[in-house]
Amino acid sequence: MKRTIPWIITIVTGFVLVIAEFVPPWGKMREDVLIYFQIISVFAFFLGGGSLLKINLQKVFSKRTDWEYALVTVVGFFVMLALGLFKLGNPEMATAGYAADLNANGSWFKNLFDAVKAPLSASMYSLLAFFIASASYRAFRAKNSDATVLLVSAFIILMGQTFVGVVATGWMPDWVSFFKVENLSLWLLAKANLAGQRAILIGIALGIVSMSLRVILGIERTHLSGGDE
Repeated sequence: MKRTIPWIITIVTGFVLVIAEFVPPWGKMREDVLIYFQIISVFAFFLGGGSLLKINLQKVFSKRTDWEYALVTVVGFFVMLALGLFKLGNPEMATAGYAADLNANGSWFKNLFDAVKAPLSASMYSLLAFFIASASYRAFRAKNSDATVLLVSAFIILMGQTFVGVVATGWMPDWVSFFKVENLSLWLLAKANLAGQRAILIGIALGIVSMSLRVILGIERTHLSGGDE
């Protein structure tokens, strides 16, 4: 029953949402189901927070490798939770009470987020640039014709975003302006690259449709693993 009931709920909900998209009288039912989904998602936050604390506290108490980072995670979790729930240090508390905006200027929540979370995120994404550069070096080596096309296209786009590339082809007359680096770069991004992106999106959409049908029809039940029939 632990798997049968969720499976039945999945089938009914899936068919309701699909049919309501094409049958206007069912539109209200679709809105109600989406509201229920939002209510259920609230409980998912509690489950996620509990799982985060459980995993990191186990690592801290057992003194596993890098347990200090887990301790920082737990402390940061409780600090931000307290600042968010009780609106500590929020200048709007005097007028709006607990309805005060978390992002109000001068609030401790916003100051801590801007001073810690935002710089850490920026540092992480800046480090990714080095990994991207390393991967690009390995991928753009002209081993065959396909890799050569990729290398040339990447070089043109890169040069089209720099002042050097614009100056290098700035001498070309207007009747061959298409071959200027900046124009070639825009064409590759707006035409060739867009065509590839659309092909990928179409493939993703077909994959989502097929997987959704498998879940709705009960063929795919991996999300129900762990329960007894």
